[in-house]
Amino acid sequence: MIDKIKQLSKEFLPEIIRIRRHIHQHPELSFNEYKTAEFIQSELTKIGIPFTSGHVNTGIIGTIEGKDPNSKTILLRADIDALPIQEENEIEYKSKNDGIMHACGHDAHSASLLGSALILNQLKNDFSGTIKLLFQPAEEKLPGGAKLLIDEGIIKKINPNSCIAQHVYPELPVGKVGFKKGVYMASTDELHVTVKGKGGHAALPHQLIDPVLISAQIIVGLQQIISRSNNPITPSVLSFGFVEAKGATNVIPNNVSIKGTFRTFDEKWREEAHLKMVKMATSIADSMGGSCDFEIKKGYPFLINDEAVTSLAIDAAQKYLGEENVVPLDLRMTAEDFAYLSHEYPSCFYRLGTTNKNKKSNLHTPTFDIDEASLEIGAGLFSFIAIKQLSKI
Repeated sequence: MIDKIKQLSKEFLPEIIRIRRHIHQHPELSFNEYKTAEFIQSELTKIGIPFTSGHVNTGIIGTIEGKDPNSKTILLRADIDALPIQEENEIEYKSKNDGIMHACGHDAHSASLLGSALILNQLKNDFSGTIKLLFQPAEEKLPGGAKLLIDEGIIKKINPNSCIAQHVYPELPVGKVGFKKGVYMASTDELHVTVKGKGGHAALPHQLIDPVLISAQIIVGLQQIISRSNNPITPSVLSFGFVEAKGATNVIPNNVSIKGTFRTFDEKWREEAHLKMVKMATSIADSMGGSCDFEIKKGYPFLINDEAVTSLAIDAAQKYLGEENVVPLDLRMTAEDFAYLSHEYPSCFYRLGTTNKNKKSNLHTPTFDIDEASLEIGAGLFSFIAIKQLSKI
């Protein structure tokens, strides 16, 4: 089976690269992936794979049935949305949509899944069960496409025995993949804070209620929740990346806007921290004569990799790539809406090495790109993991 998949992966690599470059050139933002969805549907039609579409508007689910299709169902997932980033790469497949870029590798995820579709469709007489191909919208934007698909009821209808997803990983070279059993990625919440005061001339502070000073105190004060209230064995991160005070050197504004993120791995602590942050911020603002509106947009939960499903996936990867090319991963403070699926169904989310010595770039940057040789492994290993999950070979 491994030899068959490797042969097909190599044979289909030019086609997979073509698919990836088309998607890369035509990126679309979360909840607006209409042309991407049309392209994916056209590719599934060419392969001859039946599908349903329109899930959360742009989601697509393809179906490959092997022998005894009702015996077991595996769901393979790829996300299809892009980020609001202006691409700076000078490449022939550069984004044609200003201010939008596949800077998180979702083009590679979708191409790998379509590559797996090509491979698995050729091998459907060699395995038992059903493989569902989920092309999921809106991973990058709350509330997340995965949650909305679950709310829609389509995942419950599929009722997969396990769910598998992969993500590009520029910290690993091409040829290597990474796994972590158990809790892997953090929950994520958005913090939207408006601090209200009384603005005026900066030279007359006694006549003002300074929201800039209040905001500074709130930002510093909230860090104490992480350093003093949290159990240190549970990693947490609180960061503010947006502070807007529309004043001037001699003008204090009436309001200041603050935006940030809070991430952790413990749901009980997560809820406690929410209450503590709101209480502390509003108390600081009140004590200084101002007020504070504090909105928490609760995002994705932490991601957990099922022990049994991930063990099977690791074993498949070791057989496919060699034990030396399968590496352990550490806890990661980034978040993924695949986490919603991981809390509902036994799941595995793993990392695909995409870097070579001449091409290394970071995710979510204007110069992110991959070594496209990784797509041969992306499609092939995805396929072998799916078959191993079905058959436990």
